[in-house]
Amino acid sequence: MRRIVGIVLAVLLIGGVAVAVVAGRESQDPSTATKTVRGVIGSEKAEFFADPDVVKALAAKGFTVKAETSGSWAMEELPLKEQDFAFPSSKAPADELRRGSGVGGGPIRPFYSPLVVVAHSAAAKVLAGNGLATLSGASTGTLRMGPYLAAARADRTWQQLKGTGPHPELTGTVFITSTDPVASNSGALYLAAASYVADGGRVAADRAAVARTAPLLKKLISVQGAQQTSSDAPFRDFISGVGNPLVLVYESQVASLLMRHQEVGDLVVLYPDTTVSSDHTLVPLTEDGRALGELLASDRRLRELAVRHGFRPQGAAAEFTAATAGHTAYLNQKLTGVRQAPVPTSEVLHTMARGTRSQGGSE
Repeated sequence: MRRIVGIVLAVLLIGGVAVAVVAGRESQDPSTATKTVRGVIGSEKAEFFADPDVVKALAAKGFTVKAETSGSWAMEELPLKEQDFAFPSSKAPADELRRGSGVGGGPIRPFYSPLVVVAHSAAAKVLAGNGLATLSGASTGTLRMGPYLAAARADRTWQQLKGTGPHPELTGTVFITSTDPVASNSGALYLAAASYVADGGRVAADRAAVARTAPLLKKLISVQGAQQTSSDAPFRDFISGVGNPLVLVYESQVASLLMRHQEVGDLVVLYPDTTVSSDHTLVPLTEDGRALGELLASDRRLRELAVRHGFRPQGAAAEFTAATAGHTAYLNQKLTGVRQAPVPTSEVLHTMARGTRSQGGSE
């Protein structure tokens, strides 16, 4: 009987300890609870915020982020009263959003990504054979923007380029698939780079400057037909082997795929010799939004995770270089030979984008 009582007491004691541990954890919940911060983000950052490691790292700092996606330029049309932050993909749409924010201080740019053109191997080789690109390896090279724009202006077709005979899939007009510049950041930045090159290295500053390149910009967009408002869908189509053989995307989308060791097929990454880096810019709409932005910019673990998703942290080039050391066959880590085009003001960029939808103006 004594042994039975002893066993029962032991079980009760263990149960009591277990209850105490659970109660202790429950009592700790308030001290480890996270504040929920809501925002609107560009779709290219959706996988970053959904990453369980990012969720964990944010929770460790007291944040739970609830984000919905939108085209960067479309954000200003959304009701943002219930949001703590907006996180478009560059400075221009961020400037528009800032005007409606009552939060002091400037925007926060935790990371950036240059625009690149992904091409299938056959298309890249044909471009190189016709002076529109140079290849520095089997899977990377440079798109020569001047010759490419000249070909676009002349409505060149793949069939008019030498070397396309063995590649019947290369047909029709040579063009780069981009996103809708009226709604999407990458599409608008494509126009900024093209305008800069086409106007002799001058950034458009007024309507007269916009008018000089408007016919060409309209042609770059109209040849594409229907456009997406996010670069995610065209990139996924490209990787799956459908769609146009030349697609404008963010370098981060390519780098993220490579670092996850996913199949990329015959992917070739062409860095335009004149491009635009997309400064992912967080616009705080509340103080909680500002705190989140500062954390993304300063926390080493979150910067490490941003690199894992292909982004280049501001002021931390070595972190990106180290993380992508095994993928230099595709990535131009130091952006050698790449010139950054200045971006026009948001007003001018809007005018450019709307001009591609207007009637007339063809060359």
